[in-house]
Amino acid sequence: MAAARSFAIPLTRLPPIGRAMLWMVAGGITGGIMNVLIREAAAELDPLEIVFFRNFFALLCMVPFILRVGPGGLRTTKIGFYALRAAVAFISMITWFIGIARVPLATATALNFTAPLFATVLAALVLGERVRARRWSAIGLGLLGVLIILRPFGPADANMLLILASAATAAMGSITVKFLARTESAAMIVAYMVLYLTPISLVPALFVWSWPSWLVTGELVLLGFFGVASHLSVANALAAVDASATAPFEFMRMPYAAFLGYAFFGERPDLWTWLGAAIIIGSSLYVAHREARLSRQDPVAVSGGRPRPVTPD
Repeated sequence: MAAARSFAIPLTRLPPIGRAMLWMVAGGITGGIMNVLIREAAAELDPLEIVFFRNFFALLCMVPFILRVGPGGLRTTKIGFYALRAAVAFISMITWFIGIARVPLATATALNFTAPLFATVLAALVLGERVRARRWSAIGLGLLGVLIILRPFGPADANMLLILASAATAAMGSITVKFLARTESAAMIVAYMVLYLTPISLVPALFVWSWPSWLVTGELVLLGFFGVASHLSVANALAAVDASATAPFEFMRMPYAAFLGYAFFGERPDLWTWLGAAIIIGSSLYVAHREARLSRQDPVAVSGGRPRPVTPD
């Protein structure tokens, strides 16, 4: 936490978009390392148990912050949002941890890029936001990219559907983080998440429990640390600028994933994965562009709380 604070001090001198870019790059790197650690630990432990240890060691990383602020510092009027954030994060985490243990890293990352598309659909269904022809077309194009990666014309891989489920729930999580980041610090958002998720994730882990070896225990400790670092990075990025502005930097995770998959597991993404990823990225960037335009027209509507006005799409 002290290192994060010392890193944040010089960042305050940068413009908001510059801070968001650096935080998203940091989030992409730490997230990529997390995926490697999950895959390595999954060779010995059930993913349900890895989810628990990830949250347990993340909670230990947050203990200094929790002790420093004390019970009074954790008071908030957003308990409901924090509970919702924890619920969707739990589902997203379980589906991701199971899927990433079985799906090539680059392929999983490419499918995870559908989160902004899911977020747009959820905004229409949940917030009553008017999404018109051009953004629906972008979502349809993103779906085409998903189909190319899934390759329905060949043997289906059900594990990829877990990655899509993780992306959908991650989209719900990003909406709650965007609301919380308006009034809550990044450290508070992460602290409440692990305070909720540690006991919740223990329950399913008990049904598949086995004690990890010392080597895997070290990997799990690192997983908790990088999990905190990744979430702090993304929360800080969302606090600096609107979520739509961070989207272009999110896609830098694709080359990280391809490199790490090749370096650690000898995975070579095929042409279909790159083609599908390119289509998903293009459609998601268009959605982000539309979000940016809407935020300039009505910043309050974009930042949350009420449906947006009808605008040409």
